[in-house]
Formats: sequence, structure tokens, C-alpha cells
Amino acid sequence: MALTRPPVIIALALIFFLLAAVVFIYRDDNWSMAAVLLAAAVLFAFYLHFELTHVTSKELALIATLAAVAALGRVPFAAIPGIQPTTFLVILSGCVFGSRVGFMVGSTAALVSNFFLGQGPWTPWQMLAWGLAGASAGILTGIRPNLGRWELALFSGVWGYIFGWIMNLWTWTAFVYPLTWRSFFMTYLASLGMDTLHAIGNIVFSLVFGKECWSILQRFRRKLHVTYLE
Repeated sequence: MALTRPPVIIALALIFFLLAAVVFIYRDDNWSMAAVLLAAAVLFAFYLHFELTHVTSKELALIATLAAVAALGRVPFAAIPGIQPTTFLVILSGCVFGSRVGFMVGSTAALVSNFFLGQGPWTPWQMLAWGLAGASAGILTGIRPNLGRWELALFSGVWGYIFGWIMNLWTWTAFVYPLTWRSFFMTYLASLGMDTLHAIGNIVFSLVFGKECWSILQRFRRKLHVTYLE
């Protein structure tokens, strides 16, 4: 406990500082920076939890490999609006290996892929959105261990919309003025087409590749002999 207490205190102090900065920035109506800081604070909390838990070298290698595959899968599809296999691969990682791995794979894939596609204030929000997709997938399989093919496809499709809704929060605070309920709903309405393409792409990837990829990851998990405690 003595080894983990100082990082916890430092983390809490940093989160408090970030939240205080958000309040200060909000006074100047700079919602864009406030939103980025909030996303960064949430990400920091997740990464701190990962850092303070026991992580084996096999698990680190697993996360790095899956994140690299998910990130590289995004790059060739960059020219196609809304359609890419990253969300599907992140969700599959969470389903097979659990919420912790799912979140780390999703957030890392967003960070790595943006080295090719461009970093910016949107990166923390993409990291958070894909991380939550992976984490929620782990929760889903904890509730329903024998997840069916169509259930996986439906869940992936729903996350096509949820991902867009999360990113819309950043879009709304960064590019829309004034910030009103009307502009909020119009922002979400404007992204409906892109979100629908994202959802359709996730469903197609799940139905076409879901069973085979699931089997591959299950065999990989058995070979690693890794047990995850959620």
C-alpha cells in the first residue's frame, strides 16, 4: 500500500487541478478546452487504474498487438466516411479479454492511428470513445458469456451511434456557437448519416468476420494462459 499511495495522491491532485482548470476556463466560455480537459481527466483515471493493477508482460504484449491491429485497420479506410474496422476490433478485444484490455486497446488504437491521420484536441475524445466501447464489451460478455453472432452485430451497430454521440460533444463545444439546446440537437442531427454508416460498417464487419476473429482471439487467449479478474 505504501508503494501505491503516493501515485494515488498525485493522481487525485492532478484530477482536481484539471477540474479546477475546467471551471476557470468555463468562466471565459472556452468550452472546447474545458471539454478536452474533462476527457483527459477521465482517461487519466482509467490509465491510473491500469498502472496500479498487476499487469504481466504477456498482457502488455497482448494490448500492444491488438491496439496495433485496430489502429492499422483504421488507416486504409480513412477515405471512406464512417466505415472502418477499428470499432469492431476493439469491441471484439473487450468481449474476449475483458473490460480492462478492451479499454486499453481502444484508447491506444485511437492514439496510435492518429499519428498517421493527425493528432489534435479530438484525440482524447476518440481515445475515450473507443476505450469505452471496449470496456462495455467486456461488461456485456460478463453478463452474457455465450454472446451470439447477431447479438455481437447489434451491439457493434449500437456503438456506431454511441461513438458518434460522444464525438459530437467535442464537435458541439469546439465548433458550434452559440451553445444552445437547438444547436446541440442540430449537431447530433447533422452527424446522423455518418453515424449510420459507422453502425452499418460495424454490423457488416461483425457478421462477416466476427465468428472467425472471435475463434482466433479465443485460441490466442488459451495459449497465453491469462486469467483476468474484472
